Amino acid sequence: MRAAVMYGARDVRVEDRPDPKIVQPTDAVVRVVTSCVCGSDLWPYAAMPATDTGRPMGHEFLGVVEETGADVTALKSGDLVVAPFTYSDNTCDYCAKGLHISCRNGGRYGFDGVDGGQGEAVRVPYADGTLVKLPVAADSALLPSLLALSDVMTTGHHGAVTAGIGRGDTVLVVGDGAVGLCAVIAAHRLGAERIVLAGRHSARTDLGRRFGATEVVAERGEEGVARIRELTGGVDKVIEAVGTRPALDTALGAVLDGGTISRLGVPQYEQGPIGPAEFMRNITLTGGAGPARAYIGQLLPDVLDGTIAPGHVFDQEFALDRTPDAYRAMADRQVLKALIRP
Repeated sequence: MRAAVMYGARDVRVEDRPDPKIVQPTDAVVRVVTSCVCGSDLWPYAAMPATDTGRPMGHEFLGVVEETGADVTALKSGDLVVAPFTYSDNTCDYCAKGLHISCRNGGRYGFDGVDGGQGEAVRVPYADGTLVKLPVAADSALLPSLLALSDVMTTGHHGAVTAGIGRGDTVLVVGDGAVGLCAVIAAHRLGAERIVLAGRHSARTDLGRRFGATEVVAERGEEGVARIRELTGGVDKVIEAVGTRPALDTALGAVLDGGTISRLGVPQYEQGPIGPAEFMRNITLTGGAGPARAYIGQLLPDVLDGTIAPGHVFDQEFALDRTPDAYRAMADRQVLKALIRP
């Protein structure tokens, strides 16, 4: 099969790889119908050390089950499924708590002999616990929005849930990438009355307004914090969807004492402000990697009936062999989120 492999910074290649096969009786082989490039893929794309072996890429995909292991009972050949961005058994104590990201038997695509999602097919471990069957055809117009449930929409929802967003709230979303825009959808869905989107790319912030943002702040740093406070007087709930220290500093500057900051962006820093000043403000820092498998069932009905349409974050489509172009376009800010079709 053909699949995308990263060999180092800005070095993504599409090459022939072994076809996936059933290894464990809980496996399924899924033929990919559509996948995508994630914003988190751009961090290794910018800085991954060169390697001779390469790393299969992609953790968001949707496809058709081709084959199942002997212990798979909930799925059959021909089922259209969406895959959360990590696999999990859905039976361990962490999964029972809705924390599938910490599954004791789970893992990540592209590691430990498991295929990446940016390819023609994937062997999915713990298929019954991981994959979610979809009640639509493989040519449905809803596929982009259903694909968004694999990561960006469920991650945005995780930020809204952990921030405790409810009806009537004023919320700040820091970041106008796909996750930030999906966080706007999630905050609006949970009843936020005012949603301030901090971002400076007009095409993206315009989409954010369509998703429910009521105001946009393009300024950055201290100027951005001052503008947010001028508009709102400070906010109780913040979703930080970038992962850089400046983004966290904006969140800390805009949040009111006693407020909550949910971090969704994978942190690109090892240390942050945790000293006496933050201690005295009683700020709650929460969030983290979203347990996508726990949320897909909650969000799926709203996608199916058109209440939410996160698929609009995909603004350009690429054939699988053009996956290196998709990475370049996203890294160069020419594309918000690239859809890939084998």
